[in-house]
Amino acid sequence: MNTEVIGANAGTVWVALSGAEALGIKQLKKITKLKDKEVYAALGWLAREGKINIAPDPEDEKEVIISLVQE
Repeated sequence: MNTEVIGANAGTVWVALSGAEALGIKQLKKITKLKDKEVYAALGWLAREGKINIAPDPEDEKEVIISLVQE
């Protein structure tokens, strides 16, 4: 996996998030059809760019909820 692939996957994740208020990791994987490492790399890319919020899931302490930063 190189930066070009990670960037493309970040775009895929961003599109999925733009169609929802917030999503969990499992939901992102199902919608994007990306593997674990691909989703996490894409989230790292988006987090580094300051484009996402990551918060704990109040219903499941082992999960997180990801949403787009509202500009």
